[in-house]
Amino acid sequence: MTSPWTLLGVDAALRGSWAADTCSPDDLDRAGWHPGNPAWGHCDITALVVHDIFGGRLVRGEVHAAHGVQQGFHWWNSLPGGIELDLTREQFRDGQVVSAACALARPVGPLPHRWAEYLLLRERVAARLGSLPGPAGGSSSGGPEEPRDI
Repeated sequence: MTSPWTLLGVDAALRGSWAADTCSPDDLDRAGWHPGNPAWGHCDITALVVHDIFGGRLVRGEVHAAHGVQQGFHWWNSLPGGIELDLTREQFRDGQVVSAACALARPVGPLPHRWAEYLLLRERVAARLGSLPGPAGGSSSGGPEEPRDI
């Protein structure tokens, strides 16, 4: 029998699993990856692994640089009790602002551009925690839906 996971344990497993080979290629091009900012470029696949474990909703917001230009999107989780959980928020160290939050349905099937990184991160986290629940390749949301403001 294994011990139940704690949020601190899941957080530690994710932090110990982030690396350059799981960082978003767009973020690698923009600023590289280094152990001093391990969360950089990991929000989408981290949110998916957290969703695998805890369920809830996926949330996405727009990331704007300090001067206002949109740089992309940031993902995090809203847990079943309504608690917002953002394990990668610390990656924003240069005055970026995250706005326009909306709930997302879990993507159906493989992520178009991040599938290999998601599987690698999930595998590393599972090596630290044990077998993970949730889909590695399917959808637990019942199908796609349009983003909506929250």
